[in-house]
Amino acid sequence: MISQPSRHCTVELQALPSRIGQVRRIISAQLRYWHLDPLIDHAALGVTELLTNVHRHAQPDKMCTVDVELLLDRLTISVHDHDPRLPTVRDPGMAATSGRGLALVAAMSESWGARPQGDTGKVVWFTLPASSSPVTLPAYRAVYGATTIGPFSGTQEAEAVLLLPETEAASVRSAVAG
Repeated sequence: MISQPSRHCTVELQALPSRIGQVRRIISAQLRYWHLDPLIDHAALGVTELLTNVHRHAQPDKMCTVDVELLLDRLTISVHDHDPRLPTVRDPGMAATSGRGLALVAAMSESWGARPQGDTGKVVWFTLPASSSPVTLPAYRAVYGATTIGPFSGTQEAEAVLLLPETEAASVRSAVAG
């Protein structure tokens, strides 16, 4: 039995820095409306990272769609862009000033992934638990790899993957939880 209906919000935009801030505010307002205030910081951080990746890397254009869906006890935020290339998580090194976006999304979310969307590009998504208790990050958890289908159909848990050196992962966890 479904105890609450699915809730859905879609925003279409060109991923420019000024628009990314607007979308972050729209998602924050939507989560407040759904009484999911504890998820706002994580959701805003995750969508900012995904939209920044569209802005920096997507070809041939920066047009994208952000979908926010609450289904039962899980919030899924996905970004569809027109670039068919799937993202990869890389180790940028301790001195790098960029390249940590997907690792940060993985660290602060329950699960994440990317999937091709035929000839129309790809979807990159992450999920957050939407229970009534505050969001906490476990020391280790299973995440989905960059090429899994995700919560949309046929999702299976993967073995836990440490995406960052443990010292850096601990600092990300404390910064996100803080």
